[in-house]
Amino acid sequence: MNEQALRAVSTNEWPSVNREVKPLVEDLIRDALPLRVEVTRGALGECLIDCGVRALGGLEAGRRMAEICLGGLGRVSLQAISPEAAWPFMVTVHTSQPVIACLGSQYAGWSLSVEEKGKKFHVLGSGPARALGSSEKLFEELGYRDQADSACLVIEADRAPPTALVEQVAKACDVKPDRLTFIYAPTSSLAGTVQIAARCLEVALHKSHELHFPLGDIVDGIATAPVPPPAPDFIKAMGRTNDAIIFGGRVQLFVSGDAKAARELAEALPAIKSKDYGKPFAEIFAAVKGDFYEIDRMLFSPAKVTVTALDSGESFEAGHIDTAMLARSFG
Repeated sequence: MNEQALRAVSTNEWPSVNREVKPLVEDLIRDALPLRVEVTRGALGECLIDCGVRALGGLEAGRRMAEICLGGLGRVSLQAISPEAAWPFMVTVHTSQPVIACLGSQYAGWSLSVEEKGKKFHVLGSGPARALGSSEKLFEELGYRDQADSACLVIEADRAPPTALVEQVAKACDVKPDRLTFIYAPTSSLAGTVQIAARCLEVALHKSHELHFPLGDIVDGIATAPVPPPAPDFIKAMGRTNDAIIFGGRVQLFVSGDAKAARELAEALPAIKSKDYGKPFAEIFAAVKGDFYEIDRMLFSPAKVTVTALDSGESFEAGHIDTAMLARSFG
């Protein structure tokens, strides 16, 4: 991406996502019993917070996971729209630091793989630890790296991270293992469902990046998506959480700069612009035999978008909420 277009501010003007998130992690640990999450220590002293594997977890655990994913720079709430709506309960996300909160922390961009006892463990890490240890090119483009003596990583997984992965993350982040916190829940859990649906703003930021919109011009953002019912089958659960955003996500971005660029962004952002739009995600996934790289990356975006150009006061809207597809996906 063009560095001038990015208009990135210097690192010392940005907050530390790992330091900002520390109180949220401490609150999650303190409230473990009422939240029905399980807190233990691993073999290397790492803190393990189970929000949906052996622990039951729940909606509030997922909401807190989502705020931790945002590096403590965003707010996540559970709300209701019209009670007559088929799926009236929504997760809403907003942040005054959309680029760092969503792309520098929440985005699940850290690919981690280890083998232990002959079994491969592969996950995509999200959360503030990425800004310390991940080698993603994205951080070079953002011009951002965190500095902290502790780190927190969130993973979608059906078991705790193995020791080899803890060692890998500790080395990459340059922190001691006992200063690491791993928060995990499977996609099929209530907590996992909420924290994934809460990526409705992040997907808009990520697609804006893919469209080469200058990220430094994105001043603020707010988004909402329906809370889908969990499904015990992983593929169906993954499909529903993606569909919540693709067919039910609503985003508003507030941008500086040229109004023409704001209009073009609004027109290009909605999921309906993708060639793969039109079927529940689980069906698309099955059609490509589980190969994510065969799915059009432009599909991962909200259903309806409003982009407000702050300099001119104009707003541009595109896309639509597809209640029929939500009903087909959610069952």
